[in-house]
Amino acid sequence: MTLATWITLSRLLALPFLLYGLQNTPTSTTRWVCLVIFIVAAGTDWLDGYLARKFDQVTDLGKFLDPLVDKLLILGSLIALVGLGQIPAWSVVIILTRELAIAGWRIQQVQISGANGWGKAKTVVQIVAVSLLIAPLAGVWTRVALLTYGGSILLTIISGIVYLWPQTAHSAS
Repeated sequence: MTLATWITLSRLLALPFLLYGLQNTPTSTTRWVCLVIFIVAAGTDWLDGYLARKFDQVTDLGKFLDPLVDKLLILGSLIALVGLGQIPAWSVVIILTRELAIAGWRIQQVQISGANGWGKAKTVVQIVAVSLLIAPLAGVWTRVALLTYGGSILLTIISGIVYLWPQTAHSAS
């Protein structure tokens, strides 16, 4: 396994700490700690991609694991936020449905393709939204967090359509 793949897998280590920290009614301090953990873990997404490209170590395993681990980090955090009553469960179901549809389509492909620009934008906005939702912010920041999260849901839907539409149209011809 390459260094980039190890870094991708290390991102999974953050998830149990996030889930533990965001259970029940976390204190403000606990939320700040969880925010740092989340941001560091999310930052490794950029790092592993950078290293894979820089050292010409892009692999099919990495192209498969990277988005999977991203999804686990994002969805695990969102599920914890549902448990805290910050976001509705239906919104996470929309995101999960898109991710399962893309993953189901990808495993049927001979060659694994990476994320397109819409998918990358979706991931960035999801990371920003989850970060804002984890942070113990109040007032106008609560609205900013929810609007950003709403934007991430919209990008989730758009990126799923953009990703699957040309694929299904191409395979139908």
